[in-house]
Amino acid sequence: MRKLKWWQQLLYQLGFVLIALFVIVPIWGMAQMAFDGSLSGWPLEFRLWPKEFTLDVFRAMWDKPAQTLSFLSALKNSLIVAGGAAVIAVAFGASMAYGFARFRFPGRQIGLFALLLGALLPAVALMTPLYILLSAIGLRTTLFGIMIVYAAISMPLCVWNMRAAFQAIPPEIEEAAFIDGATAWQTYWRVTLRLALPSIGVAALLAFLIGYSEFAIGWLFVDKPANVTLAMAISGMQREVGISSNLAAVAIMMSIPVVIVFIALQRYLLRGSLFGAVDD
Repeated sequence: MRKLKWWQQLLYQLGFVLIALFVIVPIWGMAQMAFDGSLSGWPLEFRLWPKEFTLDVFRAMWDKPAQTLSFLSALKNSLIVAGGAAVIAVAFGASMAYGFARFRFPGRQIGLFALLLGALLPAVALMTPLYILLSAIGLRTTLFGIMIVYAAISMPLCVWNMRAAFQAIPPEIEEAAFIDGATAWQTYWRVTLRLALPSIGVAALLAFLIGYSEFAIGWLFVDKPANVTLAMAISGMQREVGISSNLAAVAIMMSIPVVIVFIALQRYLLRGSLFGAVDD
């Protein structure tokens, strides 16, 4: 490995510092806003430290971040919707990804292109067909209906991610399982899925994050306050009062469950993100 000269190393370090500041400064600004009791609306200046440190904002937002819901109620809706969307996207996407990775059939490339197009399309493009479909089957205004919406949005990305993982598994491993007497289902369930589990975890996390943070489409499928998620509550607060300490506090509280999950699964997620892919 080539050793960098001192000035090259310095440039790299400066670049990393700038990237870190680009990420950290907005988060730090949001944190100091959430703990600053002197703010009543839009902040007029950037501060490194809160002018009046307080936890009252967090207490108020814990009781009622939305008009009629407590934080725990909105969090429960977010976890149900995002978790259900992740399960649906991974459960159906894994079999589809395996089929695209292992089998050759007419229309395979067209199907892959259609999935890629679905991943690149803005989610708003799916609003009308999903609205019509869920209205026809009577699920439009339910949490299960929102799960289906977010699963449909995240499915193409999950399929492409898991397809790469299945392609990286040598077919000889599955052939050895067949020789030992395993059926196709047993090989898929006990061998292939276990080897691809890190990448499946990455796909599940991506689907979860999409469902956990999306709010624009969700409003189309909610007709009662009891089904509002945290992302929708933050969106409503932003429209009503703009950027404020309340909004910053709810955003920080909302991010804590995701940070906990990421820290707990960090080793497995890193392994899944590095799972090599092979070309056709």
